[in-house]
Amino acid sequence: MENKFLVETSARHIHLTDEAVRVLYGEGATLTVKKMLSQPGQFASANEKIRLVGPKGEMAVSVLGPTRSKNQVELSFTDARALGLKDVPVRRSGPPGLRLVGPAGELDIAEGVIIAKRHIHMTPADAEAFNVTNGQIVKVLIRSARTTIFDDVVVRVNKDGATTMHIDTDESQAAGNPKVGEIVR
Repeated sequence: MENKFLVETSARHIHLTDEAVRVLYGEGATLTVKKMLSQPGQFASANEKIRLVGPKGEMAVSVLGPTRSKNQVELSFTDARALGLKDVPVRRSGPPGLRLVGPAGELDIAEGVIIAKRHIHMTPADAEAFNVTNGQIVKVLIRSARTTIFDDVVVRVNKDGATTMHIDTDESQAAGNPKVGEIVR
C-alpha cells in the first residue's frame, strides 16, 4: 500500500443533539440529507443552517448529521476571531460556548466550540498497513505549490470510518488546498 491518503478541508460546521434540532427547528424537525460525506453515515444537511452569535459577530454554518450526543461547533482560528471568541481550544470538544440561532428558536450552549485538532480517520486495516495505532501522533507531508509538513496529527482508528485526513480552512489555504497527504512519521 502506498503511504498516501485523501486530505479534505473541513469548513466551519456544527453537530447538533436531537434536543437542539427540536429547539432550533421546531417540534418534530429532523435533519435532511443534502449530500453524503466521506465518513460513512455522515452527511451535510440540505435545508438546515445555524447562525452562530458571538460577542463580536455572527456567521452561518452548515449542519452535519446525523445528530450526536453533544452539540459541537467546529471553527478555524479566523472564524473564532470574527465571532470575537478568545482562547478557543484546539482539541476534540469542551468550552467555550455561544448562541445558536435557528428558524424556530435560539439556544445558548455553554461548551462545544472548538478548533478541531488536525486528524486522520483510518480503518483498522489501513492503520495496520500504515503501521500506526489509534491516538498516535504523526507528521504528514503535503506536496503542493506550498509544500508543508503538518506536525501533531492524531490518528483516529474506527472500523466504521474511511481513511481521510481533515484539516480546517486556515490550514488548507496555508498549504495550497491539498488533496493528498503522506505520513512521514
